[in-house]
Amino acid sequence: MSLDDRDSLNPALRLRRAARLIVLDPERRALMFRYDVPGREPFWVTAGGECEPGESFEDAARRELLEETGFAVDPGPQIARMTPEFVTVEGEPVQADERFFLVRVAAARIDTSRHTALEQALMTQHRWFTLAELANWKEPIFPANLADMIAKETGA
Repeated sequence: MSLDDRDSLNPALRLRRAARLIVLDPERRALMFRYDVPGREPFWVTAGGECEPGESFEDAARRELLEETGFAVDPGPQIARMTPEFVTVEGEPVQADERFFLVRVAAARIDTSRHTALEQALMTQHRWFTLAELANWKEPIFPANLADMIAKETGA
C-alpha cells in the first residue's frame, strides 16, 4: 500500500484486508451469496473474505474460493480495489481494503460444504446473476457497480 493509499483510509477503524472473487460461469453469470443478518436488510455479495494474518490477497483469494465455492482454481490477477467503510456481519465498523479477482469456472455448480458455522447461519442462498439482474436487483448488491466491473473486464 502506498502512502497515498494510507492517507485515504480511516485510521479510527480497524483495517480489514479482504479478497473478493467475481466468479463467472460459462454464460458469464456471476455467483453471489445472499446474507440474512438479523436486524439488517438482506444483501448479496461476491464470494470472498478477510485475509488471515500475514496472508497475501492472492493466497486469501485461493483459500476463500475453495472454502466458499469448492473451486480449486487459480483466481488470476487482481482486477480492482475498493476501500469502503462498513459494518461487518459481526457488528464491527471497519475500513476495508478489498482486492477483486475475476475467476472463470467451467460449471455453475458449487460446493458449500466448507462454509464456516457463521457462513452457514448467515449465507442463506446463492445464485448466478446475469449482468442485467446485477444492475436491477431488488435487494442491495455489493459492490454496487459489479455489473460494470464485469462488463469492463469481459468486453460485454
